[in-house]
Amino acid sequence: ITEELVRLDSHCAQFDEYLQAAQPIGRQLDFLLQEMNREVNTISAKASRSSISYATVALKTEIEKIRELVQNVE
Repeated sequence: ITEELVRLDSHCAQFDEYLQAAQPIGRQLDFLLQEMNREVNTISAKASRSSISYATVALKTEIEKIRELVQNVE
């Protein structure tokens, strides 16, 4: 799952960069959140420990909350 964690970290950094931009960013943020969700789903599928599974459920919940907020961003 190291690969997925590296990509997830990269998506988070890019998300932060978009938040600093002075242009419309709604679509970009939505796309990044989709990618984050995919990485978390892959981590969940590969995880063999229950603690990782619990963490991925929490991450998915937070990503969905952020996604709802992003729907109102231009």
